[in-house]
Amino acid sequence: MPNEADHIESGGDKESEENARGTSEHSVMKRVRTNTPSPHRGTSAPQASPPRFVSVEELTETAKGVTNMALAHEIMVNQSFQVKPSELPEGSLERRVKDIVHQAFWDYLEAQLKEDPPQYSHVIQQLAEIKKTLLSFLLLDHSHLRSRIEEVLDLTLIQQQAEKGALDVGALSNFIIEMMGSLCAPCRDEDVGKLKEITEFVPLLKAIFSLLDLMKLDMANFAVHSIRPHLMQQSVEYERNKFQDFLDRQPNALDYTEKWLNDTLKNLRETSSTAASSDPPALHPANVHNQAYLRLLKWEHLSEPFPETMLMDQTRFQEMQQTTEQLVLLSTILLIIYTTTGEAISGLPGLMDTLKNTVHVMLADMHTQSFSLQETLVTTGEKLCMELSQCLSQHGYPTLTTDQKNTLVGQISATIQPDNTVRQLMDSRVQSYLLATLESSQHKTPPPMPGGLAPISKELKELAVRFSCLVNFNKLVFSPFYQKILHKCFASGSCASTET
Repeated sequence: MPNEADHIESGGDKESEENARGTSEHSVMKRVRTNTPSPHRGTSAPQASPPRFVSVEELTETAKGVTNMALAHEIMVNQSFQVKPSELPEGSLERRVKDIVHQAFWDYLEAQLKEDPPQYSHVIQQLAEIKKTLLSFLLLDHSHLRSRIEEVLDLTLIQQQAEKGALDVGALSNFIIEMMGSLCAPCRDEDVGKLKEITEFVPLLKAIFSLLDLMKLDMANFAVHSIRPHLMQQSVEYERNKFQDFLDRQPNALDYTEKWLNDTLKNLRETSSTAASSDPPALHPANVHNQAYLRLLKWEHLSEPFPETMLMDQTRFQEMQQTTEQLVLLSTILLIIYTTTGEAISGLPGLMDTLKNTVHVMLADMHTQSFSLQETLVTTGEKLCMELSQCLSQHGYPTLTTDQKNTLVGQISATIQPDNTVRQLMDSRVQSYLLATLESSQHKTPPPMPGGLAPISKELKELAVRFSCLVNFNKLVFSPFYQKILHKCFASGSCASTET
């Protein structure tokens, strides 16, 4: 889009880049706070460092650093990260203003070309913008294409031709389309072909700019994809240094992280002291740290502040927490079905997938505000009874009796209780598998799948990979900070070992 019109979007690609950061940057920025202790921390929060004066300049510089860190982090941990065009909401005031300004520009350009003689001043400005964009797509070894673009899109010569009434806009348009076809990604070939079908110059120029914007995004995403494998160490050091800068300005910026690790250690010590074994295993910083990460999948996000070192991934942990809860409930219901109905349905082809898909669809919206889990569980139980009876009848088995149906629906409805025995069992097994994945990640050997989780093994393995990748990257970045905190936590009480 031409400069005159495009600047309404506050910088085009820059805004797209900011938009792609999503909620991770927003969550970090919300927690950039001054050194004064927050009133809602309560008595359980660690003692904050003495407050000092923080200037506006320092906060501004800190905010910039956190913003850049959030974007670098997003590129590293989000394998599907892409720079996307900013889309204003349909019908919004901003969208209407943008459309009006753009349309006014193109109408003005068309009116200039209809004058006698035609006025090409704005056309030349747009050709200059197109030339600049085409040149930005070239690599160092594209010397021939660079020379060709400089030769054909010679703005001085074009200006002279326009003054003499000898400017051939058709030939220039064909050259631009040809260059775009040479430089675009294969997925844009069809779009380039459509440009050749446009006969009017102004609509063609408008379509050219639209496609060039998409090509810019393609180029940016290709660059991100190409450099990601080489960025790991640099990104780790960059994020760590940026956080250290942040910590230097905000000495209490690890309060919640320290509380998170310290609370985990306290919980493990209490569990060990009440364990049946008279000789509980010694606690080590490594297993305390892994258990702390596991706690993030049961976090009370609305009432408990998230650890500062994990803020950029809070949304991801919330999503994984919801996935975990869904998988636990799914596996719980399937286990109840198979233990209740007995051997009659074991081994029936396709039955497990049918039942699993049914439950999965019914629970798809379980974390939305309008979702009623109690009603859904009853409906799910009734639907599963129908499918079971139908399948049993097809394979020559007697269908479920009324008592069996009532029992099955009742047991499925009872899973709404967090202390439901079967639900607790499946939750414990899912948690154990995720913990084992963290502990075995350094050895590249996946842990065995616990019993009863075979129906959700595919989804659970995918979750475990996402979880361990995120955790391992976080460990790489913040390990120096964690080691100091864990050493302090262990030193505050008796412990058998402080080895990492």
